[in-house]
Amino acid sequence: MLDTADIPPHERVDAIYAAMMQASVPSYVIHEDPDGEVRTRLEVWDLGGANIFTARSTGLRLLRTPKQARQDAAPVIALSVQRLGDGRHEQLGYRQVVPPGEMLMVDLSAAYDFSWSGEGAAGCIQVPIDQVGLPLDLIRRAAANLRTSPLYGLVANHVSQLVGDAERLSLDPAADALGRASVELLRALLVSAARVEPLSRAVLAETLLTRVRAYVRQHLADPNLRPATIAAAHNVSLRHLYKICAQADFSLEQWIIGERLQGARQELQRPASRGRTIATVARRWGFTDPTHFTRRFRATYGLTPGEWRRISTEVPRRHP
Repeated sequence: MLDTADIPPHERVDAIYAAMMQASVPSYVIHEDPDGEVRTRLEVWDLGGANIFTARSTGLRLLRTPKQARQDAAPVIALSVQRLGDGRHEQLGYRQVVPPGEMLMVDLSAAYDFSWSGEGAAGCIQVPIDQVGLPLDLIRRAAANLRTSPLYGLVANHVSQLVGDAERLSLDPAADALGRASVELLRALLVSAARVEPLSRAVLAETLLTRVRAYVRQHLADPNLRPATIAAAHNVSLRHLYKICAQADFSLEQWIIGERLQGARQELQRPASRGRTIATVARRWGFTDPTHFTRRFRATYGLTPGEWRRISTEVPRRHP
């Protein structure tokens, strides 16, 4: 959306302001050193009804005043993960410092103050509030308690993966489904953090399969990942987990194997993996038996892992 490396220095401040207003909501964009070297890169990708927004910049402050919020209401919430530098955020009387890897929520319909000093970066998923399907007062109550939720780490890792691989994910045919799943995870996190019963129980029940899928994707490399450990991690019985999967016509064990095979297949395709043995790649994706891995890989893709690696990493020869 914007890279100031392509813009003359004296035009950058205005260009950043215009791009910020297009990507987010009206606010003051205040640079830490407007007379120094100002650098910013902004990127936006669609993800179904939501979007992913990433920013990397020299020190800056985004200040949205109450007047701006009243004049230009934006019923959108942003779930943001800090990627570089400490973020400082204040909204609705709650202040926090957000170190790299941690997550915060911003209610774009209200005033806020967000900044970082020096080189910083953050990425978020922006979701219209009406897609979340929760009362605004509950959403705002949850914002100050996100880190108290047992779902915090799961959702923070999910958002980190979204913003870290946004371009590829947004172009995938399943981008719309990924966007819907992301909204479900956000919804579950908010009701968990707000601690409102019985709504919390109802929403957590509705989003169980989505949370299970996200949890599995983040633990594919764990050879001990099994239905029993997944059920325990989500505080449900193994019987209930199987029941939910059956209702969705979803085979958990086969899906786990399929996700592991896909991850291994993609890794074998990358030139950077050439120094790793097939057995090492298999273990990295949760397969403790290389022979079993090879057999399942060939049954799925019609090639052995070694054959796939040779074909996919082969550099085409140039003909005179």
